[in-house]
Amino acid sequence: MTAELPMGIDVQTVKALLDAGTSFYFMDCREPDEFQVARIEGAELIPMGQLPSRLPELESYRTGRVVVHCHHGGRSLRVANWLRAQGFAQAQTMEGGIDAWAQHIDPKVARY
Repeated sequence: MTAELPMGIDVQTVKALLDAGTSFYFMDCREPDEFQVARIEGAELIPMGQLPSRLPELESYRTGRVVVHCHHGGRSLRVANWLRAQGFAQAQTMEGGIDAWAQHIDPKVARY
């Protein structure tokens, strides 16, 4: 049994996971119009409101790590908590969201 991951993960750790090629599901829970303004390479868009109907898409990650991001971290925290309640014990929220990513990791990502 894998030890439960902390609820929050910082942008530097997410970047390190991506750079290392670590297998995890990287989900953007923002709305499509926000996704058009700014996105992180490798993150897949599943808007928060669509998640219940699209949950089967995540099934192969049920026992793996799922990292969720939004704009600042509020929605992704709600989504990560909801995913954990659905049995995705390794769901995490990317603290500070895409705004923190733009500030600390990739300044080419638009801030809005």
